[in-house]
Amino acid sequence: MSKEVQELVKRLRPSLSLGEYGKVYDDTSEFMKISYGDVIRLEGQHYLVIRDEAERSFGIEDPKYWVKRCIHLESGERKILKLVFYEKFSLKLGDIEIPCFRSPRKEARILELVRGDKRFMQGVSCLDSKGNLVRILDVVSGKRLDHFVFEIEKGHKEYFFQDLPAILENFMDSCRAIKFLHDHGEIHGDIRRDHLWREYKSGQYVWIDFDYAYEFEESPFGLDIFGLGSLLIYLAGKQIYTEANLQHIMADKQIELEENDFSLLYKNRIVNLKKLFPYIPRELNLVFMHFSQGAEVFYETVDEFLYDLEPCIELIRKKGGQP
Repeated sequence: MSKEVQELVKRLRPSLSLGEYGKVYDDTSEFMKISYGDVIRLEGQHYLVIRDEAERSFGIEDPKYWVKRCIHLESGERKILKLVFYEKFSLKLGDIEIPCFRSPRKEARILELVRGDKRFMQGVSCLDSKGNLVRILDVVSGKRLDHFVFEIEKGHKEYFFQDLPAILENFMDSCRAIKFLHDHGEIHGDIRRDHLWREYKSGQYVWIDFDYAYEFEESPFGLDIFGLGSLLIYLAGKQIYTEANLQHIMADKQIELEENDFSLLYKNRIVNLKKLFPYIPRELNLVFMHFSQGAEVFYETVDEFLYDLEPCIELIRKKGGQP
């Protein structure tokens, strides 16, 4: 138990009660050692660590030891501190292998670029005593968009015609936010379902996590656009469909699937949703098929993607009998 931390917490946040006190860290290099009850000191400000963040998928938590949920002791506000963690891996898009990596500096640049833009998470960056670039992020008060959509208590057809048009209009605004990055020579780098959130109060869609980058010379924005396509297909389907879950979801239907009905990026995911739901407009399904294993033409820009997607919203409304 550190007297330094006890005195610091008592002085700055006397109402807080901790069962255990840790240490004060100016150097965040060894982030695995920094845990509950410790304080991170950055440029004269103090952040009390509450827990490590975690990604949750399929009911499993994957701890992110370099991402700390904190209380800013000077203000009492909740913050997320992303410490420096480097990682490299490759992603296959068809026969192309794309190098991907984490870049704290790239995320810091984007935080500066999108300052005040409600379509993106907000935060600032600063250096610790050893020169590590720490990103201090505001907490998004909301829910993952995919969870929000999945929890809408309606069957697919009712959801598709009643709820999807408004969801797609908001999603298009999120796509334009990605275009804003591209227009400034930046990429999101990791567009997936858990990185687009919906705020509770405003309903605003918010992109989070910008620290991934990739090198794809043939299509500099290609992975971002494939991420948008995968998100669109999820929103239209209200969930992911694979051969594994299809028998359970649609046990009363006989559906014949071919290789070209599946995603080029996620090989087991069905993108030809019209085979599952015949009422989906052909024009919208053609957008989906740009992301299939059988695609011969791909979207190179967000503008091209939106050009095909936008008229589909009105088609859904008309087909569903909405004014």
